[in-house]
Amino acid sequence: MEIRKVNEIRIEETPHKVDVRKLYDDSSAQAMHITLQPGEALKPHITPVDVFFYVLEGTPEIQVGNEKLEIQADSLVVSPKGIVHCLYNNTLNIARILVVKAPKPNTPTRLL
Repeated sequence: MEIRKVNEIRIEETPHKVDVRKLYDDSSAQAMHITLQPGEALKPHITPVDVFFYVLEGTPEIQVGNEKLEIQADSLVVSPKGIVHCLYNNTLNIARILVVKAPKPNTPTRLL
């Protein structure tokens, strides 16, 4: 059995400049753990594959297309491929989100 602990995985260098840790990376899928400090956000972007966001902690705002809603912990949000999406933490608390892309993208994400 392979076990990966979030706090033992290195932070990835991304254009978003936030705490992103790659938990799983296989041709079938990719899973990232994102921690957003108060006031932090990703840059709006479009991925070439389907994505879902599972909120682990906090109440981040999640944008998918033209919709932007505050999402409670233990909620899952689906973002189909080719649609702009983004994560925002406009609260005073940490937000932690599990992001899963399936299949693993083989073309780059497009930042807006």
